[in-house]
Amino acid sequence: MAKKSTARKAKEVLLIANGDLRLSANQNCWAAQQKMEQALTQAVKDVSGGKYKIKRAHPYDKNEKHGFISSQKQGMDIFKKIDPKAPLIVAEAVWQYSHHVLHGLITHQGPILTVANWSGTWPGLVGMLNLNGSLTKAGVKYGTLWSNDFTDKYFTSRLLKWLTTGKCTHPKSHVKALPKVKVPTKASSTGNKLAAELIKDKAIMGIFDEGCMGMFNAIIPDHLLNPTGVYKERLSQSALFYEASTVSNKEAKEIRAWYKKKGMTFHTGKNHKTDLTEEQILKQCKMYIAAVRIADDFGCDTIGIQYQQGLKDLMPASDLVEGTLNNTDRPPVKSRDGKRVLYRGQAIPHFNEVDECAGLDGLMTFRVHKALGQPVENTLHDLRWGDYDASGTVDDYVWVFLISGSAPPAHHIGGWKGTDGLRQPAMYFPNGGSTVRGIAKPGEIVWSRIYVQNGKLNMDLGRGGVVKLPKKETERRWNETTVEWPIMHAVTYGVSRDQMMAQHQANHIQCAYAKDEKAADLTMLTKATMAKAMGMKVNICGTKKNGSAW
Repeated sequence: MAKKSTARKAKEVLLIANGDLRLSANQNCWAAQQKMEQALTQAVKDVSGGKYKIKRAHPYDKNEKHGFISSQKQGMDIFKKIDPKAPLIVAEAVWQYSHHVLHGLITHQGPILTVANWSGTWPGLVGMLNLNGSLTKAGVKYGTLWSNDFTDKYFTSRLLKWLTTGKCTHPKSHVKALPKVKVPTKASSTGNKLAAELIKDKAIMGIFDEGCMGMFNAIIPDHLLNPTGVYKERLSQSALFYEASTVSNKEAKEIRAWYKKKGMTFHTGKNHKTDLTEEQILKQCKMYIAAVRIADDFGCDTIGIQYQQGLKDLMPASDLVEGTLNNTDRPPVKSRDGKRVLYRGQAIPHFNEVDECAGLDGLMTFRVHKALGQPVENTLHDLRWGDYDASGTVDDYVWVFLISGSAPPAHHIGGWKGTDGLRQPAMYFPNGGSTVRGIAKPGEIVWSRIYVQNGKLNMDLGRGGVVKLPKKETERRWNETTVEWPIMHAVTYGVSRDQMMAQHQANHIQCAYAKDEKAADLTMLTKATMAKAMGMKVNICGTKKNGSAW
């Protein structure tokens, strides 16, 4: 009589893969996702000695030619069939729309782990950071991990811990609550004064269609935003489209001529589907004029254009508009009757992808830097990727901060002359449009992020520097990510790669320059004080430039 097998059946860990709404993106990224899932499946088997195995919770779609969850409805249908108490991994090797799966994760009772690849080309880490920030805002407990190849000890040890306990944690010794930091008198007095002024006098945040690409974490609820003194003016991209249609060709050509005079280079061609064309640029010039006029109509102190879904099918990308708005030196725009120059001599802080957390941060940064006589230009970037400098020029770990199309030219080496415009990638932008590309100039920066946690606004801030890398190394990093987009080679003082990933609650990170190291320290602590006085819980991350503690 044959003996019964004593081998235990491996416990199943369910896996879902959330994706983009756009079919072309999901199809192009599917091969990378498959490779990542294979490596992750092997890692789960290896670290557990075969006691655990991954099972995909949804199949490959032969018609769509990918295996991603590509809509909220599809996500809901999938979660109906998932055991709510099963251990669940969300595996990401691609940009993803968090709302496709957020509903299911909010009600899921079993342990959740978000996992991303470490790649500039396939931005799973960017998508995961957005999902993490969304889960944090929603009050969902989860673990998170990332890896180059899913074999390093940092990853495997924590993966095993999550498999066996349902928990995965990271050291956060680099994070210090603001009350534990010594703040100079000037920073304290200026920050408190600016906060009091904003709360008393109020400000308007213009939002051209709230919510972009499922970024739940980027929406600040009114009941949290209003006590800071900032109120939303909910605008429509339809109104922006219409207003742009009323702008004359003559006005658009004047803006186009301004760019040429400033020395910005546009790389143009004749094919609308593949090239940046003059017609696309002129439409962007009309959108720029329209955006300024609508901002003036409603008295906006800052504005954000969603672009993406909907408007992408009607107009070229909004990036040329966005980078221009964020720059003090920009083309003048007159009122419709031609009698007034609108927002004369000043930048109009713009927050990319209507990220309201970046919008509030950008407005605060603008006011802090203006009060302290520092450059007011600021922008969000994607926390896109990072790597050590292959050329050996810089010993530090160097991040690739890369915004999806636009940064203020004041941030670039050479300003407007060092800025060029390339067509936005056709995979995401069917109507093209120019980017505002450049290489960020070396200098001292303050980085920050506002986020929602435990039903309260929070802000993390830190110091960093932008380094200059050889042309070959810059091109390597561009080719690993998106060559059409502006790049910042950033070093975060006292914050390692893993510390940043463990603490950061968004795919976006706000960046602003100061004139020197001392000024950057002062602006950071002033903004931190302002945030605290506005009701936020504030953390200072990392160290001073010299490595000493705050």
